Amino acid sequence: MVPPEAPATGANAHEAAVPPAASVCAPGSMTVLRHRRDFLAAARAARAGATSLSLQGRERRKDEEAEGIRVGFTCSKKVGNAVARNRAKRRLREAARAVIAAEGRPGWDYVLIGRKEITAERPFEDLKADLRHALRRVHGARG
Repeated sequence: MVPPEAPATGANAHEAAVPPAASVCAPGSMTVLRHRRDFLAAARAARAGATSLSLQGRERRKDEEAEGIRVGFTCSKKVGNAVARNRAKRRLREAARAVIAAEGRPGWDYVLIGRKEITAERPFEDLKADLRHALRRVHGARG
């Protein structure tokens, strides 16, 4: 198999019909929070901490327009310089694609907050397990 970024010429021209690598979540199932008011609303709602991240989540009111799952990501300067913060956010985005896309609830907003050093360094499977644990706690289950 040829990498998705390889040009479709010569020997791999027959694979041109294969789309490039994409997110594991279905198109339109998750959107990214962009507005400060949405982050503030999530901050006033349920919270759950885990070893490598903090999760804030809220169920949107019925009169709000947005549908599906919305997710926001943030890392403060305590996490480190811009390179460290961006790496932590990239890892949080990938964990959200894998976990929240499958286990999140439609009509909910989630904000994932990176933690100093641990978010960027924790093994990825452990990061996803932490997110699952925090998600269960935000939704009201113990454990």
